[in-house]
Amino acid sequence: MKKRLLLIALIILSFSLVGCEKTQIIEDEKLNIITSFYPMYIATANIVDGVEDVTLECLASPEVGCLHDYQLTVNDMKKLEGADVFVINGGGMESFLDKAISVYPEIKIINASTDILEEHHEEHKHEEGHHHEENPHVWVSVSLYIEQIKNIVDDLKNVDPQNADKYEANAKLYIEKLTELKNEMHIKAKTFNSKNIVTFHEAFEFFAEEFDLNIVAVIEREPGTSPSAKDLVEIVDTINELEVNAIFVEPQYLKTAATTIANETKVNTYELDPVVSGTFEKDAYEKIMRKNIEVLEEALK
Repeated sequence: MKKRLLLIALIILSFSLVGCEKTQIIEDEKLNIITSFYPMYIATANIVDGVEDVTLECLASPEVGCLHDYQLTVNDMKKLEGADVFVINGGGMESFLDKAISVYPEIKIINASTDILEEHHEEHKHEEGHHHEENPHVWVSVSLYIEQIKNIVDDLKNVDPQNADKYEANAKLYIEKLTELKNEMHIKAKTFNSKNIVTFHEAFEFFAEEFDLNIVAVIEREPGTSPSAKDLVEIVDTINELEVNAIFVEPQYLKTAATTIANETKVNTYELDPVVSGTFEKDAYEKIMRKNIEVLEEALK
């Protein structure tokens, strides 16, 4: 009888262990994706939508904005420790990337800007004043954001082939929505009477290129680096000389210098959003861009 009870106990224990092992395997099979910052999160969230065995998290909080001079925190390193895939914008935006790779060399890096900056530099290398290879704000152009999504989905399909069809279908749907958005924006941009604009920093170079706008001055080359007195005088002179009708600021940054310039020139300021912060809703990019084109209509039409 004792032997029989012992046999039953061993059988029950073996089933319990199998159950634990199965749970562990399922957990290990999850694909853990980290994105570097807000626009990469929104893009990836649309691509992995509804895929159950994928987790998605954003490294930098939305309040950070652009990753200019961003330093990794202890919490960031903990996030990266459990990541299988790290989706980055590329183009130098993630200046901390080498450090992250040195600590976690096994993470698969997906560079959303692969070939995009190189191709644009090649197209414009004979044009004076174009330095696309130095400007990582690719996502602010709807057309280039679509190209970034294609890069992300292509790499994700290679990393996780069992969900490739789902990624492909999601990307196709999202690109269709963005193409509709782009067409709407281009139609409205054709009505602008004025093309000369002043922007807060270099985030809108690709945006301006897409909608045939001419950035005649930039207030801060890098956010937080206030223009000198000489810079302010030059910007004011440029605005007066070229009859600029709008100065564009960004919701993520202080407007002190822009306000000074506006007071000197009597030119109104308007707010353009470079899509680096906001809610984590999947249609956030579209909402922000539609708001941007409405602002441009008000300022330039």
